[in-house]
Amino acid sequence: MTDPMEPSDIINAAESSVTMGTAKQPYGADKPELQELPRIKDRMSFLYLERCVVNRSDNAITVTDERGTVHVPAATISVVLLGPGTKVTHRAMELIGDTGTSVIWVGERGVRYYAHGRALTHSSRLLVAQAALVSNGRSRLSVARRMYAMRFGNEDVSNMTMQQLRGREGARIRAVYRKFSKETGVSWEGRDYNPDDFSGGDPVNQALSAANACLYGVAHSVIVALGCSPGLGFIHTGHERSFVYDVADLYKAEITIPIAFNVAAKYKKDIGSISRRAVRDAINDGRLMERSVKDIHSLLMNDSNDYSPIEADTVYLWDGKNGTVPNAVSYGADMDQPDAYNEVDDVENAKII
Repeated sequence: MTDPMEPSDIINAAESSVTMGTAKQPYGADKPELQELPRIKDRMSFLYLERCVVNRSDNAITVTDERGTVHVPAATISVVLLGPGTKVTHRAMELIGDTGTSVIWVGERGVRYYAHGRALTHSSRLLVAQAALVSNGRSRLSVARRMYAMRFGNEDVSNMTMQQLRGREGARIRAVYRKFSKETGVSWEGRDYNPDDFSGGDPVNQALSAANACLYGVAHSVIVALGCSPGLGFIHTGHERSFVYDVADLYKAEITIPIAFNVAAKYKKDIGSISRRAVRDAINDGRLMERSVKDIHSLLMNDSNDYSPIEADTVYLWDGKNGTVPNAVSYGADMDQPDAYNEVDDVENAKII
């Protein structure tokens, strides 16, 4: 459990207590019902762990290394990023799954993504809408335009092609890099990094990699918590996290880029750890979790004001005329023909009349 974990800051942000060593009182309560869990928009952002053992004590996950044990209320965390050297018990994963916390296995300093856990919601409503929109060229372009419009302010993009939008976005991002390079005095030679060699990049590129990895983790956790597909992107395509990159790109210019330049201007060591703490603080202060939930709903549900990510654990049957009909119902009673089959003892010799 090294510096990147920063458990005390996260617990303090939730106004919870952290106890090192043996717990003197039980943590948590009985397993909550789905509707009782904190909504994804109200949770804290992320907890990054590496080189520690993750276990369970009542309804808290415990994180242990040579310095002692920290208790973390599982239901208050949106996503746990598990880095190298992390060992997780079955009981810990059981609790994390019950509370709807996303788990993402990442590489050194969070710059690689390996796998993620389950969603918070049981509803497929947003997933169905996402799949329908991305499968139609016109609706996909419409959503992509709205995503770009979120970044461009009041600029009218309603008639722009994807080629024009990409060009406009490229010019905007280059201007953002130049702006913060000038403000901080940090030299900017372009985005240049190697996922296999984090320390090989210059300080600002290291900070960008660490900051963006955290932002991707948070975006990923919101997407899967809402029941959407991380792989069905509108601007990005062909990757299992295409929609994650779509959503994260909405916030880079205001969160990770300025953080990276400010960190690079002030620090020469521990760039990754400092960048993660700065991103976490910015996400919590700016209510990014709530914003991203609303933005995803707005994009997929045509500006619907229903932002609730938690819906009843209900399965329906698809109906081409009525949309959906109840499940677990024996339909077609009026079509029964009691004498349609011979009543014979030997089923193998049964014949239809």
